[in-house]
Amino acid sequence: MLSREDNELLVRTDAGTPMGELFRRYWIPALLSEELPERDGTQVRVKLLGENLIAFRDTDGRVGLLDEFCAHRTASLFFARNEECGLRCAYHGWKYDVDGRCVDMPSEPEESNFKNKIRLKAYPCEERGGIVWTYMGPPEHKPELPELEWALLPDDQRFVSKRLQECNYMQAMEGGIDSSHVSFAHRFNMDDDPMHRDTPGLEYLKQDTRPKFEVAQSDGGLLIGARRNADEENFYWRITQWLMPWYTIIPPFGTHNPLGGHAWVPIDDENCWAWSINYHPARPLSDEELASMQAGEGIHVEYIPGTYRPVANKDNDYLIDREAQRNQKTFSGVKGISMQDASLQESMGEICDRTKERLGTSDAGIIMARRRLLSAARKLQQESLDPPALDPSTHRVRSTSVLLPKGVPFKEGAEEAMVAEPGTTFVSV
Repeated sequence: MLSREDNELLVRTDAGTPMGELFRRYWIPALLSEELPERDGTQVRVKLLGENLIAFRDTDGRVGLLDEFCAHRTASLFFARNEECGLRCAYHGWKYDVDGRCVDMPSEPEESNFKNKIRLKAYPCEERGGIVWTYMGPPEHKPELPELEWALLPDDQRFVSKRLQECNYMQAMEGGIDSSHVSFAHRFNMDDDPMHRDTPGLEYLKQDTRPKFEVAQSDGGLLIGARRNADEENFYWRITQWLMPWYTIIPPFGTHNPLGGHAWVPIDDENCWAWSINYHPARPLSDEELASMQAGEGIHVEYIPGTYRPVANKDNDYLIDREAQRNQKTFSGVKGISMQDASLQESMGEICDRTKERLGTSDAGIIMARRRLLSAARKLQQESLDPPALDPSTHRVRSTSVLLPKGVPFKEGAEEAMVAEPGTTFVSV
């Protein structure tokens, strides 16, 4: 378990906090490109790491991410006009470009030159992989854009969604690291999931509910190996890649199914964006696969119309179906892999009290991830040491599920399978 002090350090991400300053050194998934579909279109409210922001696409197609509130009288720029390469406040007409510069101030004398003294907080944005990424840290430390495999693929080989999760980012991310829960929380649904079907790995998961965990550090984060018995000669290994600061790559089931991944990005200390990605590095996604993802199946969800909040949420007890639970249609009574996870993670409260935990051997990956985050935050704060995983070369990795002879260390036996080679398929059982 964590001390109260370490738990506070881990979960607080506002500006000026150690973890908040750490996260601001990375490129952050801010919103889907599809949320800003047209030039001079409707702007979007965005909240990241406790900051209220406004995103817009200008006349030239550039994306701006600004402080939500006008520097004049603090009216929200959500109500501004998006026109002629800038947001014009609806209150007095002050206008800002994507860099936050005030480019027009019709309420003041032209000769005063007052507008040149005004600049809103603005964060640089780049688009890659269907996502608008932003960097919220010191400009002199801005790293290269992430090179996660799914972000570099053609559009037809990738599907990206996001959903609101109403709890601290760390609770959500720990679920992505925790492989042992799959044998329980998703036990009765795996056969129905189109991304899992027709693979022997499912039987290994269901047969051995007591995986043995081994965790190794990588340049980008952690390798988390869950070992299950397969037969007399082999172990079945599911190896998860956790990449700093909030990415996981899900071990695949069979090379014919797409890979999956997640990112858990803090909105504030009580909410996060859960990003979900399916992709195949060697082929386009099929019409059937896309239809399933668009319908909110697998790791995706069905939304309340006009929002990114799931239809199943805490206000309706996640539409829990006790009859389905009793009849072993679902283990928890909640439909869908993502909401099965979210219902349990949100049930811990907005910020769980980790001083009450009693962790076991299956929690080794979670323990190591916490340590690595805490260490990176402290080293940045106290020694100004650069965080891990800023170099794009550390992102070019894959998760895998493999059979390895007993006695072969997973990091050694699966070394080649964990390298992302452009255009090639992956290793999976």
